Amino acid sequence: MYAYMIGKVAEANADSCVLDVNNIGYNIQIPASTAEKLPPDGQEVKLFTYTSVRENAIELIGFISRDDLNIFSMLITVSGIGPKAALSLLSYISADEIRVAIVTGDVKTLSRAPGLGKKSAERIIVDLKNKFDANTVLAAASGVGTSSAADAADSSMNEDLAEAVEALCALGLARSDAKKAVLSIENAEDMSIDDIISAALKVI
Repeated sequence: MYAYMIGKVAEANADSCVLDVNNIGYNIQIPASTAEKLPPDGQEVKLFTYTSVRENAIELIGFISRDDLNIFSMLITVSGIGPKAALSLLSYISADEIRVAIVTGDVKTLSRAPGLGKKSAERIIVDLKNKFDANTVLAAASGVGTSSAADAADSSMNEDLAEAVEALCALGLARSDAKKAVLSIENAEDMSIDDIISAALKVI
């Protein structure tokens, strides 16, 4: 219904805000990550919005960036992941961290958000992993905080994948080449560390 709204912040809470647009107050649900970036009351802000329509309610959901909205829209396409769960995930993990966790098969990171268990995290990975290019995601992650793309991958990569990368580095491979090889292996998260290393060496 609404692509975005520009108005003054009339009221802000941890999970919602009231945006004054031409003297009309819109109650908008927001993730904590957006709440933290809102300007003080009375100042103008632009929120990218999604309209959630249910049998007994119509709700506006807003994000400080279009990227957050895009990730939210993808998350709610996953079976069993509704707006509430997607908002919870974006409250605890940034859009870039979500993408990195998906392409590296990191169930633990995705399970960090309240209300998202292991099965839901696994379902997100299975349904969305093919939506992203691993190399592009890891390159984009280099702009998050003070971490490099390599650091972002290390923090989100599951233990077996990370251990395989370290083993390849010990064999003399450059870290970037080791990660690229490991991430190119299909269903690597279901393989043993030895099998991941063997497969990566074949790729190289």
